[in-house]
Amino acid sequence: MAQLSDVAKRAGVSTASVSRVLNHPDKVSARIREKVTQAMEELGYVRDGAARALASRRSYSIGSVVPTIGIGIFASGVERLQQRLKEYGYQLLIATTQYDATKELEAVRALLERGVDGVQLVGQQHDPRVYALLKGRGIPYVNTYQYDAENEHPSIGFDNYRSAWDLMRHLMELGHRNVGIITSPTRLNDRISARLDGMLACLKSYGIDQPSSRVIEVAHKLADGRSATRALMRSHPELTAICGTADALAIGALFELRTMGISVPGEVSVAGYDDLEIVRHLDPTLTTVHVPVEEIGMRVADYLLGCIEGRAMPMKTELEATLVLRDSTARVRTAMTVARSAAGQS
Repeated sequence: MAQLSDVAKRAGVSTASVSRVLNHPDKVSARIREKVTQAMEELGYVRDGAARALASRRSYSIGSVVPTIGIGIFASGVERLQQRLKEYGYQLLIATTQYDATKELEAVRALLERGVDGVQLVGQQHDPRVYALLKGRGIPYVNTYQYDAENEHPSIGFDNYRSAWDLMRHLMELGHRNVGIITSPTRLNDRISARLDGMLACLKSYGIDQPSSRVIEVAHKLADGRSATRALMRSHPELTAICGTADALAIGALFELRTMGISVPGEVSVAGYDDLEIVRHLDPTLTTVHVPVEEIGMRVADYLLGCIEGRAMPMKTELEATLVLRDSTARVRTAMTVARSAAGQS
């Protein structure tokens, strides 16, 4: 079995250089990294993870606890986090919770038992026992995807409330006053809850007390976005816009409106939230809010590794979730709406 010294000899470098490539690749020149990597491949070298962990008292692994990887933004964020960690010789362990607080607690406990050196959490609302476990073990952690300046815990995220307000304000500025909202479940999801609150608060600032019948909560699935859209349009044919708290629901709205023969944005404007890659390729392309998932993944890695190495790191990092205007929203066309509403009442 190849040893570290064998790799050094094959690469023509010192064993210290090989060690730096393995443990701190960012501190080694690209030429040395390439030579060492090639030598390891030729020799079939695999480092002894158990010995490395014993010597450094680290596992060189980070845990990421996310609600699901079935939602595009979390999948993209996890992928970027993993890429960044790999640059520093760390591995990523992923656990999903399905928005279940009990499962989240179990996941955190399981990751700690595996000896992870740091943990990423999603959102700000967690069972107090989660924090107790992490603090008790002295394990660095960070909340993500929701920024809260007043929360006592470290966080890297953005203001879901304010950005959702901006999205609804865009519809208001286009003249829309009859807006339907499709939201994924708000229970145990402070990000979606904040988005919905932001949308409703914006409507209220324009003198609109949104009727509960114009807000439908469904599962975070495209098919449920379709069924919610049909229900909204049947009960409220006067609607001129539909806003989703997530892109998947807005995509469902686009598909269902087309099936119903209602043009977008000619008769009804549609907006979403997340900026999934697919929405740039729809017809029409979707107006949405861009979530900085890749930057979150990168900053989470940098924060946790900085804490592990004993460096002073900022407790709070606020990123921007920006409004992206595309073809699915347009100024309200009153004549077409009145005609459709009359047809629905006949």
